[in-house]
Amino acid sequence: MTRLRTIKLNESVFSSMKKDGDRVREELERKGTFLINLMSSPGAGKTTTLVGLINRLKASHRLGVIEADLDSRVDADKVSSLTGVPSIQIHTDSLCHVDSGMVEEALKDFPEGLDLLFLENVGNLLCPAEFDSGSHLNVALISVADGTEKVTNYPKLFRYCDAVLINKMDALPFFDFDYEKAAGFLASCNPRAAILPISAKTGQGMDEAAAYFEKAFQNWRK
Repeated sequence: MTRLRTIKLNESVFSSMKKDGDRVREELERKGTFLINLMSSPGAGKTTTLVGLINRLKASHRLGVIEADLDSRVDADKVSSLTGVPSIQIHTDSLCHVDSGMVEEALKDFPEGLDLLFLENVGNLLCPAEFDSGSHLNVALISVADGTEKVTNYPKLFRYCDAVLINKMDALPFFDFDYEKAAGFLASCNPRAAILPISAKTGQGMDEAAAYFEKAFQNWRK
């Protein structure tokens, strides 16, 4: 006969993760560094968007990037070569997210004095919203090529975010993406989240997106 054993948890696993995230935030605050966690599905344009944002912000801020992938350092090399900012690669192996412990380890390799640090999370719309990375700002990126249903199928991610970037707006005429429906759902799902339509390829909306991050950083620093 199979014996069953009950394990009583005195503290929620998510509570423990929150404590770890708070510890990383405290370390970042001592350094004066604002961490932005960028999440999306694969192919939505995270890396190209990051390059565009960094090139708009680097003249007035010291920047860094944490790139997270299951393997390879293609994105980290691309960001560094196109922007000139320091980029650290995290290999998550089979893990579909980045947690605060990984960020804490990556911080050891960055120079002191960074103002803004971007985390390009693993391409996934489920796991990253479950794990506290220690970030100050959580941002989701979707593209019109994903389809409107991508917005309605992953409400937890969007409830978790402070802002949502809708990328590839230049391709809107070629895809079955209902922008008004998507924006309406996002607003009802998370009224506090900013919705920013962009095209990382053409630059449409990128100045406004950079201004959003600039304002978020300045508000945090006050």
